[in-house]
Amino acid sequence: MFDFDPRSIDLLLVGDERPGASIPGTYRETTVDDRPLFDAYSQAVVDVVDLVGPSVVRVETPADPDSRRRGGTGSGVVISPDGLVLTNSHVVQNASTVRLALPDARTVTARVQGNDPHTDLALLRIVDDVSLPAARLGNSKELRRGQLVIAIGNPLGFESTVTAGVVSALGRSLRAQTGRLIDDVVQTDAALNPGNSGGPLVSSRGEVIGINTAVIAGAQGICFAVASNTASHVVSEIVRHGRVRRAFIGVAGQTVPLPRRLALALGLAQPRGVAIASLEADGPAARAGLQVGNIVIALGGEPVTGADDLVRLLDGGRIGIETVLTVIAGSDLRRIAVMPAERNERRET
Repeated sequence: MFDFDPRSIDLLLVGDERPGASIPGTYRETTVDDRPLFDAYSQAVVDVVDLVGPSVVRVETPADPDSRRRGGTGSGVVISPDGLVLTNSHVVQNASTVRLALPDARTVTARVQGNDPHTDLALLRIVDDVSLPAARLGNSKELRRGQLVIAIGNPLGFESTVTAGVVSALGRSLRAQTGRLIDDVVQTDAALNPGNSGGPLVSSRGEVIGINTAVIAGAQGICFAVASNTASHVVSEIVRHGRVRRAFIGVAGQTVPLPRRLALALGLAQPRGVAIASLEADGPAARAGLQVGNIVIALGGEPVTGADDLVRLLDGGRIGIETVLTVIAGSDLRRIAVMPAERNERRET
């Protein structure tokens, strides 16, 4: 019987090639100096704030007793030297003009050039003769989970507040106040509070990769920003057309599960589609021959598994362009060409 003394055990790290590492009693503890890493992290945040901070403004919306609109404040970011400013739709509400407080304490007037509640974005144009540094919109498709991001804004009246975090998730969907889903939303744990809305979420390169828009009430570290690629599209549409154009085919529908036997018989893998509940008289879908009860399963070759998919796919690029809808009619699979029109705000799909 051997006597076992646990104090006599020496630990050997796999792959430890330090001299004496395998010789009992000769292990020498070493410490790694992490200060240069923290200094580099801090300097990256400081550099971003110095670059983008001068482009961040406070947006002040006046109260309007006639429309029962309450005044409020939020944030915005200058994106062009001639005075274009991005912010949230819910910050400007239905105002036609707002006041902007600049980082140098000046105050200027801006008019609302375009407002898109479906993406919770609004574009402002400064009317005063001022020249401001502009932040650059980045490509949100290049983002990766875990990437460092910095939020700059005016939460709770505290101007030019900076918080930092990481990209927690990509490709989230967030429902706007209109009920429409905003796609490709960036989730971050950078702290956001009321007043941050409309401010930029910035990468370590100093590029705006999101417009801060929402937090989950009662949760900590779950915040959202509208992706910069969505913002770029909205800006382009408003500058060119004065609004964000979306397509319309004249149907109302609801998401339904596909009958399992029918799906197998037709070789369909998707579990759901959109059943047409009603058609607008003389609308694009009615003219093309769609009928109540048809189940839409694809638009332009893209799967439609819910009403949100149908709304998302009917973007402005499809207006006036023949688009093929794949539908289940009875027990048959049909492909019907439809010519979408431009949707006005009173229409659904």
